[in-house]
Amino acid sequence: MARKKHRICMVSDFFYPNTGGVESHIYLLSQCLIARGHKVIVITHIYDKRAGIRYMTSGLKVYYIPVLVIYNQCTLPTLFTTFPIVRHILVREQITIVHGHSAFSALAQEAMFHAKTMGIKTVFTDHSLFGFADASAIITNKLLQMALTVCNQVICVSHIGKENTVLRAGVKPSSVSVIPNAVDTTIFTPDPSKRNPNKITIIVISRLVYRKGVDLLAGVIPIICNKYPKTQFIIGGDGPKRIVLEEVREQHQLQDRVTLLGAVEHENVRSILVQGDIFLNASLTEAFCMAIVEAASCGLQVVSTRVGGVPEVLPPDLIWLTEPSIKGLVDGLERALGDRKRGRVVPPFEAYSRICSMYQWNNVAQRTEAIYNKVERDPVDDLSARLKKFKQCGPIASLFFMLLTIVEHLLLLLFNWWIPVETIDFAVDLKT
Repeated sequence: MARKKHRICMVSDFFYPNTGGVESHIYLLSQCLIARGHKVIVITHIYDKRAGIRYMTSGLKVYYIPVLVIYNQCTLPTLFTTFPIVRHILVREQITIVHGHSAFSALAQEAMFHAKTMGIKTVFTDHSLFGFADASAIITNKLLQMALTVCNQVICVSHIGKENTVLRAGVKPSSVSVIPNAVDTTIFTPDPSKRNPNKITIIVISRLVYRKGVDLLAGVIPIICNKYPKTQFIIGGDGPKRIVLEEVREQHQLQDRVTLLGAVEHENVRSILVQGDIFLNASLTEAFCMAIVEAASCGLQVVSTRVGGVPEVLPPDLIWLTEPSIKGLVDGLERALGDRKRGRVVPPFEAYSRICSMYQWNNVAQRTEAIYNKVERDPVDDLSARLKKFKQCGPIASLFFMLLTIVEHLLLLLFNWWIPVETIDFAVDLKT
């Protein structure tokens, strides 16, 4: 029996040329799905001068649409203003499934909401963990609940991520699947010859933001450099917390031992990792953390905070877990340095071989394809069915979500009259 071919639209605020785990996930998953015969496009917002339609490897088409970015590449939630352009793209590309990524992305949630109004199936992948107490988390969780209440299927990258999503968005556990991230092991290979034999190099590659534990890192660097003269740090990434690391480097006169590379293109990450002996992840929250898998694949010792889904990612002999504190990270690095001195470290190529057997993008694509096949069999929800689903969201929120849904439905009727589907030219599919 022939495999079902899907026409998939990936949507997120986070995509290339921005770099990060979500961006890599979308790109590599899309490439694998295209290789399996599916049509895949991406919708994201304009990045500087990168606007309109661009093409990437294997004919992956990316729509950079004009929406307002307010903070850290996140767009302003507007809901209705993105409906005309998203509708036009979905009709033009004959999309059958809209796949949103990241709870931080307002564009992803809006696109899924528009797709459900148009009768298109939706899937959502949650890449992060959220709290429940602060104001931003409460607002974000409520908006996510609106999108996921009518979403066909949710994917989380770890089991702890699934528990978090179920609790904060109020979705049924049966509609949430766990599919971990993976690593491109054809790229992230060890090369011990690139290491400095006279130094122990500690690598950090992440966004330099609060939740990545940059403040903890700033406290760890002077302690380790003072106690271990042969250590040096190479830090890749950029963000608002970079100035904290620059101040620590200046204050302790560590210019020759702490290198700040700034933003790093994903294709250059491997060349940085292979220079290191130890990879340090100081995150305060992580649903999965692709960076530690990439580092382990390159043969580095991994020292990471014991947060979120990190303990699920690597076996105990490939990772040194610590508490999310300065003392915890220092202790973890000292244990890793001690084990290295005593020769209790898995050889780089053995670690690489084990990562190859654990994480492969083709496996992730196959499991995601099974989710697509499942949602394709779901019946299409009409307006009344979607309104009924919002009753579980609470007395006030349910009325608000119902009002938004009704307005959205009326806008769809207006757009169908103003610019009928029949007048929109279908895009020509590239043959790859």
